[in-house]
Amino acid sequence: MGVLEELTRPAGDEDVVGGVRARLVAAPGSTAQAAELIKASQDLTVVVRGNGTKLDWGPPPRKLDLIIDTKKITGLVEHAAGDLITIVRAGTPLDDLDLGDQQLALDGPPHATIGGTVAAGTSGPRRMFYGTARDLLIGITIVRPDGVIAKSGGKVVKNVAGYDLGKLFHGSYGTLGLITECAFRLHPEPAAALFVRSSRTTAAPVLAAQVVPAAIEVDSATGETAVLLEGTATGVRERADKLAELIGGEVTEKAPDWWGVPPDGPIRLKLGVPISRVPELLASGATIRGSAGTGVLYATVDDITGVEALRAHCVRLEGHAVVLAAPPGVVEILDMWGPTPGLALMRRIKDQFDPGHRFAPGRFVGGI
Repeated sequence: MGVLEELTRPAGDEDVVGGVRARLVAAPGSTAQAAELIKASQDLTVVVRGNGTKLDWGPPPRKLDLIIDTKKITGLVEHAAGDLITIVRAGTPLDDLDLGDQQLALDGPPHATIGGTVAAGTSGPRRMFYGTARDLLIGITIVRPDGVIAKSGGKVVKNVAGYDLGKLFHGSYGTLGLITECAFRLHPEPAAALFVRSSRTTAAPVLAAQVVPAAIEVDSATGETAVLLEGTATGVRERADKLAELIGGEVTEKAPDWWGVPPDGPIRLKLGVPISRVPELLASGATIRGSAGTGVLYATVDDITGVEALRAHCVRLEGHAVVLAAPPGVVEILDMWGPTPGLALMRRIKDQFDPGHRFAPGRFVGGI
């Protein structure tokens, strides 16, 4: 029995990506086994699946023969506490990481996997202070579509010569291959954290106050601003009291219910605008929530007309809008990505890594 027959099972009703049902599902248990599987399935189209928290993002695949499930490629490979470094297998959920008094400062749905977070390029409120997965990723192990295992980076936080696979695979939506391990830079867990909540949606006074916020989130539905402050217990309390007085807010240990949760609705979008233009973005009338400190926010609208209006508004603000998810029947006719200046380069990279266009065909920008 070959590895393809050994590892695969017929797909069930739940094995669907963007409305397209797979024929087969496989769950390799290691990088080596995943490489064997991919080598043995050269005539099959593939979509990689973690815990499925973002599997509805992007257009549906043009064809789907095999889902490669990463649920068995899990666990901590190494935690070098003295160097503030960890290596984690891609199928590990974010909320399963136990790093003692250190943290991997990535926000996301509790059950989102490490590999899925990198592949989808997701980030949450604390990207303002700690950066995104792209900033924290210092090494990666992947399996190319031809079944060859490749590595980039390492366990040292420094610039290295060579092809930076981590930056290529971050936000690639699984179109370039399978991520199996990631090495990350860690941060110490803060000794204390407090939130300052205000009934005004404004970030400018917070940024001008020099209180070093870890995150500034706004929510158009409630009209609130919430600021996260981290550090020593005394320092956080002093900064929180100062900020609360400045913006007319209250200090609390608890985040608002909407904190870090993108608004849910028929059509969901990710928006990017200069931080100085966030107030104008919030005035668009759409339901918008996200980081006023970085200008990366999420929105929901009801129909294609709403998408067009919000996208045009973002362009006027020198920003952009990408549709993450839409209902069946709408997603097929909707321009999900908008203008993409780097499309020609992205196509060349896709052709180099996956000349047969087997991995997630049609799931990415420009039908890549």
